[in-house]
Amino acid sequence: MIAETFPVGALQCNCTILGDPASGEAIVIDGGDEVPAIAQRLETYGLTARYLVHTHAHIDHIGALGPLRERVGGAGLLHPADRPLYATLAEQALWLGLLRPPEVVALDGDLTHGDVLRAGALALRCIHTPGHTPGSTSFALEAGGRTVLYTGDTLFRGAVGRWDLGGTSLADIVRSIRERLLDHDDGSVVVPGHGPATTIGEERRANPYLV
Repeated sequence: MIAETFPVGALQCNCTILGDPASGEAIVIDGGDEVPAIAQRLETYGLTARYLVHTHAHIDHIGALGPLRERVGGAGLLHPADRPLYATLAEQALWLGLLRPPEVVALDGDLTHGDVLRAGALALRCIHTPGHTPGSTSFALEAGGRTVLYTGDTLFRGAVGRWDLGGTSLADIVRSIRERLLDHDDGSVVVPGHGPATTIGEERRANPYLV
């Protein structure tokens, strides 16, 4: 299996490519910027994108969906509760001082809690974790006898995501983490939407929002 996480864009959003070399299929998580860099990695690995999935609809995580899909293909998916937020990309661009906002494009489908997205032998499970945004979705990958969780801006190393951006609360985000992320074993790796990786065990023991 191929799994590479790298930061993209001004806000250094963690983008992840998951690939199955045997089938040549891939899933891209949070391809929010730097389309050429994402496309180059897929080409280097000999992969074709089957899905372009997004943990939530903030501009740094989904802003490049249109040009990325044109360049590498794949079905663009988002939880339906974040569709209204996705429609505000122009407003979000103003917050960041961007003169040319990205285009809001038609999505190819919805992410639903419990869905399993398959790319060759890869199976990526969708976990609805509202709190940072209403539609925030984490993803679980079982690989090599361990679980890797891609948590977007829900759970960070030593912190949780912001909850003051509309329609959510700190209670929402903590509830999602406790009920849908902390039920994984302590050795499960957490790859957040920004910054370094951690583990469920470390966050269970030391995250000030959870202890």
